[in-house]
Amino acid sequence: MGILGSIKDKLFGKKETPPPVTAPLASAAEKLKAAAQAAVEAQEVDVEKIMDDAVAAKGIKLNWRTSIVDLMKALDLDSSLAARKELAADLNYKGPHADGTAEKNIWLHKELMKVLAENGGKIPKELLS
Repeated sequence: MGILGSIKDKLFGKKETPPPVTAPLASAAEKLKAAAQAAVEAQEVDVEKIMDDAVAAKGIKLNWRTSIVDLMKALDLDSSLAARKELAADLNYKGPHADGTAEKNIWLHKELMKVLAENGGKIPKELLS
């Protein structure tokens, strides 16, 4: 699943994989259920609120808006260098910065915000620039 998948699960919730459909939906109830599930999946997730709530629950000062390490800590995820290397691989990092540098951590944070926004996350505009 990777670190990126873990972050998405924490923010968006785990999505259940529906069983494969082998025949057209037969009943109106099945069609309604499928439409309702699609509508729920299409809703935006307020990442800012979820993160602010996660930080508040920790009771310690974490700046998830600028720090990838603090963001991961707020979500109870491993924020070690190895975990950030894995996240960089998940995000297809190909930049020049060495592992653990401030520049690479900034890139990870910005890229993560873009990916979350592309996947239905409501991200503050200032975090997407």
